[in-house]
Amino acid sequence: MLIKLAHFFYIYTMKFWVKTNYFIKKIFSNYVWDIPNHENKVFFTFDDGPTPEITEWTLDELKKYDAIATFFCIGNNINKHPEIFAKVIADGHAIGNHTFNHLKGWNTDTEDYLKNVLLCQSKITNHKSQITNLFRPPYGKIKPSQSKKLRALGYKIIMWDSISYDFDTETTEEKCLENVLKNIQSGSIIVFHDSIKAERNLKYTLPKVLEYCKKMGFECSKIELK
Repeated sequence: MLIKLAHFFYIYTMKFWVKTNYFIKKIFSNYVWDIPNHENKVFFTFDDGPTPEITEWTLDELKKYDAIATFFCIGNNINKHPEIFAKVIADGHAIGNHTFNHLKGWNTDTEDYLKNVLLCQSKITNHKSQITNLFRPPYGKIKPSQSKKLRALGYKIIMWDSISYDFDTETTEEKCLENVLKNIQSGSIIVFHDSIKAERNLKYTLPKVLEYCKKMGFECSKIELK
């Protein structure tokens, strides 16, 4: 009960936190919130793709700065745009599972949720035997029972240390940039979205954050966890 209440509190107050609260990380220690390291690495992640033009634009921007990222893909979008998904892999980025239909875990039966994740996994695996153990729950909403079963299958539940809110149409471009720059540090997992809804904020923010990382000596790396 305590865990459920803490999770509820986290999700409904995270609009006011662009950097994940220390105590939340401790309570939900089975999730990956950041990746401490001594190499000054930060971890850009992109949710909801592949999306025509937007994902391709994102790949081009990353390439300009020799940045490698992790793309949490929706299975249905992989189905629709396999050629874009293939480009993400060809550019050396890591792939994560984001369910097949962008399901909200709290509103979904655990077994149905698991089936949806595995359906997405099958679409990922179909491409050059691509394998991933990375999973990010859409909306950050996942039941303890769903998390437990996915972790038993070997998945790492990847959350975030900093969120840009690029998807929020009420967030200005300047605020989106501020959300990232004021919180980024070695080990940070940063959330962006290669989606239509995020396009305006993403196209303003991403190049500036990449330039900042270059200036500050951050290495933009993909997530790799055993």
